[in-house]
Order: sequence, then C-alpha cells, then structure tokens
Amino acid sequence: MSAAVQKVVVITGASQGIGAGLVEAYRKLGYAVVATSRTIAPSGDPDVLTVQGDIADPATAERVIAAGLERFGRIDTLINNAGVFIAKPFTEYTPADYESVTGVNLTGFFRITQLALEQMLSRGDGHIVQVTTSLVDHASSDVPSVLASLTKGGLQSATKSLAIEYAGRGIRSNAVALGIVKTPMHPESSYSALAAMHPLGRMGEVDDVVEAVLYLEGASFVTGEVLHVDGGQSAGH
Repeated sequence: MSAAVQKVVVITGASQGIGAGLVEAYRKLGYAVVATSRTIAPSGDPDVLTVQGDIADPATAERVIAAGLERFGRIDTLINNAGVFIAKPFTEYTPADYESVTGVNLTGFFRITQLALEQMLSRGDGHIVQVTTSLVDHASSDVPSVLASLTKGGLQSATKSLAIEYAGRGIRSNAVALGIVKTPMHPESSYSALAAMHPLGRMGEVDDVVEAVLYLEGASFVTGEVLHVDGGQSAGH
C-alpha cells in the first residue's frame, strides 16, 4: 500500500489488551495507526503514532486528531475502545465513580468522534466503531453495573443514530458488545468463575474481539450494527 493511499485508524485505549491487539491487526492490514492512552509508550514503527493523554479530557481528542492529520494526512477509521468498568451496587457508586465512568465512556467518545467524523466527511468515506458491553442487553444479578449500562447503552444508541444520520454521506457506524475478555483487567485467579458466566463456557480472547472489528471494517453493507461477541450471553442464560 503506497503512502499516498495508506488508510489511517485512530484507536483509543490502545496501550494494552484489546486496544493493543487492534493496533497490531490494523498494521497487518497496512493501515497507519494513531494510538492513544494515558500511559502509551512511543513506538519504533514509523506508521504507529502514539499520543499520551486522558481521553476524558476533550483537549486529548484535539491533540490526537491534530497529530494524526499532521503525520498521516487523513483519518479513515475511529475505534472508540477506551472504557472504564466499575461493578458496584447502584447505591454504592460515588460521585468520583460517576465522573470516572462517564468521563471516559461518554465524554471520551464525544469529542474525538466529532473531530474524526469531520475528517471523514471531507472525503465522503469512513468507519466508526464503539466497544460496548453485552450487559446493556442482558442485565445480570451477578454483575451490578448500572454505570456501565448507562454509558455503554448510550454508546449503542449513538452508534445507530450516527449510522442513520451519516449513511447517505459514506460514513458507517457499528459497535461490538463484549462479554468478559481475557485482558490485564482480570486476574488469572478469576478466569474459571468468569468463564462460567458465558453459555459457551469460556472467556473471550482479544483475538475474538479483533476479528469482529475487522469483519465490520470490511463489511461495506453493514452499518448501525451491534455485533455481540459475548459467548452467547445476550441470547439468554
């Protein structure tokens, strides 16, 4: 892929777990990558630009998109992967919990999506993907998670709204709704209990999520879709 037509993806929450897997996968597709998180390290790959910052701060979104345009000249895909999950009984959530979860999950989505979308509209082509949770569709008495449902449920609705608003202008918007995935967020000692929460009897792997996102990337007739990658959780229990 020549530099003149190299596509560019922006990935939030890109330093580890699913985000790091997506960086690697998009590079294999030939994309240049703008990767951001609070603690992301510089990359030795000239086609991976890393930008440190808290996505809950709109100024981070401004810096990420500006840096990506300066280095690569375009934005083709945005993966809103950064997320915070705090499981607590509803009455035990603190104001700090609320600020943390809404800051990353909602504010972190809002500004960077506006800025990326503006660039996509200038060319009449682009793709936006939200990473959400299947708890939005199947609340569980085992996992009290109103803040996750409040924020990620909002993202799922916004995914469909964006898809319809911009379908006629060449922009697609989709989401992946996840079960519990093996990432550094979960200690190995919890794996067997977490696996049992899925009808398929195992946790998700990072590759399961990456393959779903790459499917959506190439599926030019798919928009407004919430693709469940959750071991069957959303279907029932």
